[in-house]
Amino acid sequence: MTDTVFVLNGPNLNLLGTREPEIYGHDTLDDIAGRLEDRARELGLRVDLRQSNHEGHLVEWLHEAQAVDARAVLLNAAAYTHTSVALHDAIKGIKTPVIEVHLSNPHTRESFRHVSLVGSAAKGTIAGFGAMSYMLALEAAARF
Repeated sequence: MTDTVFVLNGPNLNLLGTREPEIYGHDTLDDIAGRLEDRARELGLRVDLRQSNHEGHLVEWLHEAQAVDARAVLLNAAAYTHTSVALHDAIKGIKTPVIEVHLSNPHTRESFRHVSLVGSAAKGTIAGFGAMSYMLALEAAARF
């Protein structure tokens, strides 16, 4: 197992900091990446942070995480959380542990967000703590 943790982000997360800050906060994805990199270094880990608005990229990156024997994947699939059988199947198909991450708590939002196809395949879920959700997931990944 390598010391690399993949941090994969789905659609519209490139808009963090400006998109509905009352829900998602004011931190940008770069802000979160910087804090993750700092904490990862302290934990003796390395993060590989990626974002795509395309479902297929996320599937391919999950496969890549296994191919390089990554320690874990932190996955914020965003809207694909609730719709993507492809992501569910990719997570089930790899041995690399996947932690589902959300800035907001989907269970306190619209009813269509209450079902997580990603979460039903992931090792665990951390949600509702804003940008800190990523940090908490990294702490968990460090213990695998």
